Parts: sequence; C-alpha cells; structure tokens
Amino acid sequence: MTSAPAVTFAPLSRVAVVGGTHGNEMSGIFLARHWLKNPSDLKRSTFSVMPLVANQQAVERCVRYVDQDLNRCFLPEILNVDSNQTLSSEVTRARELNRLLGPQGSEEAIDLIIDLHNTTANIGDCLLVKNSSDHFVTQMASYVQRNLAGGACHVFAFELAAERVCDLSSRGKHDFGIELGPQPHGVIRAENLARMRQIILIALDFVELFNQGTEFPECELEIYRPLKNVDFPRDVDRNISAIIHPERQDMDWVPLNPGDAVFLSLGEETIAYDGDSTVYPIFINEAAYYETKTAFCATDRVMLQLPPIHRERSGG
Repeated sequence: MTSAPAVTFAPLSRVAVVGGTHGNEMSGIFLARHWLKNPSDLKRSTFSVMPLVANQQAVERCVRYVDQDLNRCFLPEILNVDSNQTLSSEVTRARELNRLLGPQGSEEAIDLIIDLHNTTANIGDCLLVKNSSDHFVTQMASYVQRNLAGGACHVFAFELAAERVCDLSSRGKHDFGIELGPQPHGVIRAENLARMRQIILIALDFVELFNQGTEFPECELEIYRPLKNVDFPRDVDRNISAIIHPERQDMDWVPLNPGDAVFLSLGEETIAYDGDSTVYPIFINEAAYYETKTAFCATDRVMLQLPPIHRERSGG
C-alpha cells in the first residue's frame, strides 16, 4: 500500500483557549478564569497561549447568552452590520473577538482556537472538528485520543461551507472544539473539569511537538458526521407531544436502528425510529437545543485516512 504524501503546515505561534462562549457551560469558564490568573499550565517553549472568557456578560448572569447565541454571530452580514444600528450584546462582542482573534482567513488571524463547551447530554469526551480536510486538526484529534487516559473520546466532524461558518473558533487559522458531558448548565463537575483540562494540555503538547519538528505519521481516525437534526414529535399547536424514550435516554453514540424505540408519549405510546438506516444519535435531549427544536442529532460513522504531517522546513 502506497503511503500518502506528507502535508506541511507553518509552525504555530499563537493559540487561544476560550471558555464562556456560552455563559452557563462552566468547565471552560472555570479553566479560563484560572489560567488568566495562573497560566503556568499553558506555558510552552515554541508558542504563546492566551486564555479568554468569550461572553463575560452571559457568564456573569450564568445564562447561555444575553440577547442571542454568540456562536451564531460571526457571519459577515452580522459582523459588518451598519454600526449606526443598535447592536445586541453578542454582536458587539463578536465584532470585538473578530478583531482580537481574526479576521477569518487573514494572515493576522490567530493560529489555533480551542473552544470549550459542556452539554447536558451523555456525550462523554467529544472533540469537535469543522473541517475534516484540515489535517493539522484531525491529526491533533488522533493524538488526543491516543494519549487521553481512560474512556472513549469521540470525534464529531461537521462540515460547513466556508461562507456560512459563524462560530467563534472559525476566527482562527485552525479551529478545534471540546465538548464534555453530561453536566447541568450552570454547574461545575470535578470529573468533567479534570478531563477538559487533560484534553487541552494534550492538545497543547501536540502543538509543541509539531513546532519542534515531530512528524506525525499516516493513521486512521474514526469520525461521526451529522446527517440531520431530529425534532420531538409535536401536536397541532407545535408543542412537544412525546419525549425521549427511557431506553434511548443517555445512549449517545449507541446505534439507533429503524424500528427502535426513540420517543414516548404521556399516553405511554412508544414511537419507533422511522429512518431507513442505522444512525448514531448524539446530543440526546440536550437542554439548550429545545429552542432549536432538536431532540438529537443523527450521525453516521466513517473512517478517515489521515496523511502524515510535519512543519514546513525553513528554506522551502
């Protein structure tokens, strides 16, 4: 079997570790605040790391957002809105963060943003990758998986057209997300805090090794890709008429087959999954997704072949 040619990337000089994109997802907030006072964990010899609390107003109120979801405020038509208009709290902050971390696609953009999230769903340790063709990020995900002690660590890869990428981490040249659960919003759980810290430090170790000239070899990476968001059953008034079935609750990443129980009505009617193929549900019964009419995200599971990567050699 012929090996894939190596892919090269410029060394990274600046990394941001961002908590509080959503103001009630406490693990990232707690870590960012800690590292702003005591950044010793983050120090590496070949690059600098900036800890950051993204949405301070939402954090102070312990809410997901004040006016609108900050992670949906980075579209050009939002960032470039007429400054004479009254701007929401999040749009104002998005414009500030775009200047600080971006602008997206520019030479001035920060090299890597690690965006920190919690979910109420039983998702465990999950790495978020928006562009599976960014082999720096996919190799980093593979490195984290190999070096994270104890338990599975899944990769959720959701491809978005470049012009529609509207979240904070897209301001950087590379973006990487960490999503841990279950954790109630507004609550810190010690085990999730420790796991998130461990994942971040492993990811920073990867950057350090890469900058020092380590070549990461060709490998495989299992990823989950979104197929569709599935809503709850609803009545004629668009109110939820059935909830997640007890047999499906907390079963993130577990195959859901056609005919399997997925919802249960108050009349104790079981509603089966009516898809035509097996899917892998994630974000099952996530509290924040009720407003977006999402009971879970159906994904498929695929294997990526990752080419080797190394840093660009000086002199071409």
